[in-house]
Amino acid sequence: MTTALITGSTAGIGAAFARKLAAQGHNLVLVARDTKRLGEQATELHDRHGIEAEVLTADLSTEEGIAAVEQRLADLKHPVDLLVNNAGFGNKGRYLEVPMADELTMIKVHIEAVLRLTSAATESMRTRGRGGVVNVASVAAFLPRGTYGASKAWVVQFTQGAAKDLADSGVRLMALCPGFVRTEFHERAGMGTGNIPNWMWLDADKLVAEALADLARGRTVSIPDPRYKALMSVVKLAPRGLLGGVSSRTGRKYGPQ
Repeated sequence: MTTALITGSTAGIGAAFARKLAAQGHNLVLVARDTKRLGEQATELHDRHGIEAEVLTADLSTEEGIAAVEQRLADLKHPVDLLVNNAGFGNKGRYLEVPMADELTMIKVHIEAVLRLTSAATESMRTRGRGGVVNVASVAAFLPRGTYGASKAWVVQFTQGAAKDLADSGVRLMALCPGFVRTEFHERAGMGTGNIPNWMWLDADKLVAEALADLARGRTVSIPDPRYKALMSVVKLAPRGLLGGVSSRTGRKYGPQ
């Protein structure tokens, strides 16, 4: 049996990855900040699917949290075959309205943690000649939208570059770019969602199924829904100045993901 490590596993997209991978028979390392929720999740997945679910409490906005997950990923006696870098959050407010400490925390979680954990995982995966990494970004990566969009754009660019460098190693890397997903994301950020059209919402379980299929196909970027694929095709053709105004207004109204 293979093992998958998922950060931010207790809710939203991370929880959907945990459910799907457990159902497929993968053992899991579940990473989040809430020890109680992690324990409940591990017990449920073990009882339902008969897999082993290891719990690792870690806050990826801290040096100690990142280091703890790095250490687990470097364990050659208990190797991780799939890493899902899913932990992340949004800040409500425009540039200069968000406290600098919160902006820096976002960079720590979205960029530094993703870089370090991807590096720790792929180092041992390359040695074994197999493995995979899914770095959860957002369609906000393709829009000029403050620190959140910039950090997710970094995730996409970094993942594509690393995938190219490791192309002959047997290790696959993919950036997952969802749109609006019904999770705790917006609630935690204090963002209203009442005005978001129903057609823009994605189901987390369907999203994960499509993402894993894209990873198996060897894609380095996954936009797992025809509606958002079409939207991003339009974005590529639109003037950057127009996009800046639209994405700024949309971000304040809807939130970043």
